[in-house]
Amino acid sequence: MRKSKNNLTNPLFAPFPSGGRYSMGFPLLISFVLFFMFSPVTAQTGQSNLLFQGYLTNMQSVMFQHTDDSWIIDNLLHNRLQLKWYANDHITTDIEVRNRFSYGKSMEMPGYKDIYTRDQGWVDLSFTLASGTSYILESTIDRAWANFRFGNWEFRAGRQRINWGKTMVWNPNDIFNAYSFFDFDYPEKPGCDALRIQYYTGAFSNLEASVKVNGDKEITAAGMLRINPGMYDLQFFGGVLNSQDLVAGTGWSGNIKNAGFSGEVTLFQPKDSSLGKGGDIMYSVSTDYTFRNSLFVQLEFLYSSVNYNYLNFTEFYFLPLTVKEITFTDFNIFGQVSYPFTPLFSGTFSGIYYPSIQGFFMGPSLSYNIQDNLDISFFMQYFNGEFNKVTGRQKLTLAFLRLKWSF
Repeated sequence: MRKSKNNLTNPLFAPFPSGGRYSMGFPLLISFVLFFMFSPVTAQTGQSNLLFQGYLTNMQSVMFQHTDDSWIIDNLLHNRLQLKWYANDHITTDIEVRNRFSYGKSMEMPGYKDIYTRDQGWVDLSFTLASGTSYILESTIDRAWANFRFGNWEFRAGRQRINWGKTMVWNPNDIFNAYSFFDFDYPEKPGCDALRIQYYTGAFSNLEASVKVNGDKEITAAGMLRINPGMYDLQFFGGVLNSQDLVAGTGWSGNIKNAGFSGEVTLFQPKDSSLGKGGDIMYSVSTDYTFRNSLFVQLEFLYSSVNYNYLNFTEFYFLPLTVKEITFTDFNIFGQVSYPFTPLFSGTFSGIYYPSIQGFFMGPSLSYNIQDNLDISFFMQYFNGEFNKVTGRQKLTLAFLRLKWSF
């Protein structure tokens, strides 16, 4: 059974200091070096072995339970920089840094800053550069790896993303670095401190062994086989999750006529229990189709036998996730439609139905391309459901207006 975590309004959270704290951060220093040194160099010389890119966003957000209640208004200035070096045909290195300056009412919530800056990696590469009552400036190195390839062998060591998922919204196969569908402002998704070894047996098949260590010194290790019989990519894996559960699973992706069809299944068995007792299963199935007029439709289903005990939406929304906690209910039904109204203006509407709590999520969004590298977007997220009889039906609305410049 999942133990209930402290929520954001829990009085057990110690209040953070009201005064400001300042410190020099290594990631921010790296950011300045990347931006001022490599940006003009690559622009002027066109070096093909160096890739430098990034973006800067400014996002205004509002959160409330009822329109006549107090609104929590925040602002986020988010910068990301990436420098990838293709040293030669065998060696590639990559370093990527996130810098976030956030201010507003959320920063005053007890415990929120600790959650905001938490680094789940083996090495803590998240640095608080400045912090006050209503603001925080934080910098994180979320990618730092070296890749070596010789013949059919490939080795990658460092902070990286190991993506084993096949579906879009929920990934039970993604045991190394789970992510939340609702975190739309982090398209790169979190990484992990790991060693990954792959051996390619063909153009569409390989063997893989990966191991990671998290901040609690827990080990996740697994081996995977990927094959491609006919028109489907298939994968099979087994290993251990966070030094606690034995895991085994499979996933697939392919097409049924012109529609995409993919899915994932993962079994979890506690190491300290006998086989078949206390175990859990999670599986997701997804299909998508693009019509001739460019209307894109997607459906996805997730089932999880994990016993959840969340008290509200905010507890799930803000706390870090593991693969067993990519949802908060057993049955989840997702649907989404996207349509480009013009080449520069597009819209998306997504929704999730949670039968067990008689609840639902709605998420409309609009995006307009002002220039080739400048976009403005609006996102809305609305949750409604009954977690238990004590708290009754709960509602939560979040809205975001974001301006993004890419370079």
